[in-house]
Amino acid sequence: MPTKHHHHLATRRTDHNPNHHLMNNHGTWWIRFTLRSTTGESIRPAYSLKTPDLESARRKRDRIFAAINANSGNIAA
Repeated sequence: MPTKHHHHLATRRTDHNPNHHLMNNHGTWWIRFTLRSTTGESIRPAYSLKTPDLESARRKRDRIFAAINANSGNIAA
């Protein structure tokens, strides 16, 4: 049976850059971040936030990060 590696969010978001982890791709906002495992491995997923609105993208990003942090250690990749 394969071993599951648990991951945690590795962020460096700062107040002077409210758009950190967000990128606009042809009018649609995406989120990109790093997850680090307990074994030292990293993965860097990117997901469409499916919105052209920056404020909506920021709210979605914050909800995603809150969910990841609430489940830290339980995110299997």
